[in-house]
Amino acid sequence: MKNPMHFLSVADWSAEALLALHDRACELKELFRRGERPQTLRGRTLAMYFEKPSLRTRVTFEAGVTQLGGHAIVLGPEQVGIGTRESARDVARNLSRWVDGVMARTFSHELLEELAREASIPVINGLTDRLHPCQAMADLQTIAERMDPREAVVAYVGDGNNVVHSLALLAAVLGMQLRIGTPESHRPDVAVMEQVKALSKASGAKVTMTDDPFEAVRDAHFVYTDTWTSMGQEAEAAERRKIFAPYQVNDALLEAAPAAFVMHCLPAHRGEEITDAVLDGDRAIVYDQAENRLHAQKAILERTLLTARP
Repeated sequence: MKNPMHFLSVADWSAEALLALHDRACELKELFRRGERPQTLRGRTLAMYFEKPSLRTRVTFEAGVTQLGGHAIVLGPEQVGIGTRESARDVARNLSRWVDGVMARTFSHELLEELAREASIPVINGLTDRLHPCQAMADLQTIAERMDPREAVVAYVGDGNNVVHSLALLAAVLGMQLRIGTPESHRPDVAVMEQVKALSKASGAKVTMTDDPFEAVRDAHFVYTDTWTSMGQEAEAAERRKIFAPYQVNDALLEAAPAAFVMHCLPAHRGEEITDAVLDGDRAIVYDQAENRLHAQKAILERTLLTARP
């Protein structure tokens, strides 16, 4: 484990540590459903820094820390001004004197890493253009509610973005099977996939890539997609719609995986990467994924904040 204080990438954590987080997330979910709210973070404060719009990350982190007895403070770039009003170093060092942890949702992954280097408190990756590890942990929980993740065949089709980066790293650490179907022009980052390859050698994971979406999803247990145009790529939207049209998750594609559950990290662009019929159909488990963000992140908050300051 690179640094147990931070949660920047699932690749920084061992399989045992990730599975322990998963087990705690499942326990917290069951307690929540029984109306029990363990006050493990009573008196703790989480600063939440957002450079990007957010529904799931904002609500689940704020609700999660509150349910555990703590408090969240929301900060935006217009208030903090990292890189304009003051440096990331100074922001990190100030926050370290006041709060117990930072969750940051940024464009630049390098900015997140700088905050973590300079902070003496935990920094949690709420999403960067490179990685989305909290989503991957919620995905693990969602898959495990249906079958052993190490026996599952997961197929991802669409853009080789931050979501599939973290999904591939998770598969590599845990020894899962993941098929990635993307056009060659929009495949996952080479450096990330080299890391996936190295981790897979130790775990026995099987992570493969193809430009054929039907090959990727054939007989898969789970079919996963994400938006074709991420935040900051809006100028490319029209061109991306043309490139990714063959990768739409629709009834025709799902004929190749007749028993598969359908996953999407949301928000969905209905009629683009996924059809209404599929998203609203009985096989979609996208709202279970969204629900599990709350509990996966509560487990991460406990593990990081309580490790840093018992």
